Amino acid sequence: MKKLLTLIALSAGLSFGAMAQAPAPAAAPAAAAAAPAAGASCDAKAVSKDGKPLAGAAKKSFMKKCEKDNKAAAAPACEAKALSKDGKPLAGAAKKSFMKKCEADAAKG
Repeated sequence: MKKLLTLIALSAGLSFGAMAQAPAPAAAPAAAAAAPAAGASCDAKAVSKDGKPLAGAAKKSFMKKCEKDNKAAAAPACEAKALSKDGKPLAGAAKKSFMKKCEADAAKG
C-alpha cells in the first residue's frame, strides 16, 4: 500500500513539474552555439538545437564549458581592474585573490 501511495505521489509531482515549466523561447540554432556574450547567463543559454532546455550530463557539460569560456574572456578585463586604492597594480596574494573573485563573478554571468 505504501508503494502505491508513493508511486501516486511521485507521478503527481512529475506531472505538476511538467506543467509548471514554461515553454522554452524559440532560439536560433546559431545563437545556442555562439560564444558567451557579456552579461548573458550560462544557464539561460543551456538549450538544445531544437530550443529545449538541456538536462543531466549535457547541461553539466555545457555549463562547465560556458563558465570556463566566460572566465577566460574576463581575464583581461579583471587584469586591468587589479589595482590598489592608490592606483598601483596589485601583486602576490592580493592580486590572486582579486583575480579569483573577479573571474568567478564573470563566470556567473
